[in-house]
Amino acid sequence: MVQADLCYVARLQCEAKVGDMGKIAEVRGIKVGHACDLQGITGITVVLCEDGAVGSAVVVGGAPGTRETDLLRPSYTVQEVHGIFLSGGSAFGLNAAQGIVSYLEEKGIGFDTGVAKVPIVAGAVIFDLGIGDPRCRPTPDMAYDACMDAGKGGVCSGNVGAGVGATVGKLYGPQFMMKSGLGNGYVKLQSGISVGSVMVVNALGDVVHPDTGQILAGAYDPSTRCFLECDKYNHKLGGTGRVSGGGIPDMSGRNTTIGVVATDASLTKEECRRVAIMALGGLAQAVRPVFTPFDGDTIFVVATGKAGAGPSEDAGLRAALVAEIGIAAQRAVREAVIDAVTACRSLAGIPARCDLGL
Repeated sequence: MVQADLCYVARLQCEAKVGDMGKIAEVRGIKVGHACDLQGITGITVVLCEDGAVGSAVVVGGAPGTRETDLLRPSYTVQEVHGIFLSGGSAFGLNAAQGIVSYLEEKGIGFDTGVAKVPIVAGAVIFDLGIGDPRCRPTPDMAYDACMDAGKGGVCSGNVGAGVGATVGKLYGPQFMMKSGLGNGYVKLQSGISVGSVMVVNALGDVVHPDTGQILAGAYDPSTRCFLECDKYNHKLGGTGRVSGGGIPDMSGRNTTIGVVATDASLTKEECRRVAIMALGGLAQAVRPVFTPFDGDTIFVVATGKAGAGPSEDAGLRAALVAEIGIAAQRAVREAVIDAVTACRSLAGIPARCDLGL
């Protein structure tokens, strides 16, 4: 049996579009790092909040793979998170979290228990085992390297980090899927508050342009050079509604869109959760169908508070702030989803939009 660590030794440099510093990197108190393996076709992305950040999450897909999402519920005791990871490797990728915990522990970062500082690290995974070598998964060493990479260089999109093995348009079977990846989005409010997102798009369905409805990437038939339109699969199956059988392979648990929205506003856990719920609107605008029983769609929200104190305790003012940030989060998520499929390149024989001349 080949050990996952041996696969990682043979890793190659990620193929990514590198932009200027900006987007989620402009959110004060946030660092983002990546590590990937182009031989195994998998990777991990780490979002570090080394000074701590209030966080919450929503899990709406029917087949999620997550760590510490219960801890982020508003009613639970711990208020701050120190790191969030997005990983390939399916459930095996959850093991990579230990590398982030070790990195933060070495820096003396974590929840102070009185006897030790325990880093609070949450995360989610995508299924990418069918793309490259299924024996190669993100490891604690890979996650540690992603932490070391955090804050260095420009903002990366495409075949980078957890986006290396991401694909979309699998409803009609893997023979029609297209390459996807990791994307970034960013909105700055007039108040100076920043809202950024990083998304890994591994959806069952298609990615569409929200304004025009044009399919950007998804189930694509190379013989006809046409998209199969995943949101119309019931009609194409004669109303059977079957996802497995009838010539369509069962893709249960092999899809998901996961991501992090970060803001430097000062929010409570409940307010972070409301922003996460609103951010789901960005997914609904850009992915069709979305939130299916076969996806594990999950969004984390962290608020560093680095922009200074928010409005007073006046309920109306605070609600207005949360609404404004939530609307920005929708835009940032939508932008990141589009970025994920337009920035990536073909890999392992899976075509990307930019290489098909679409």
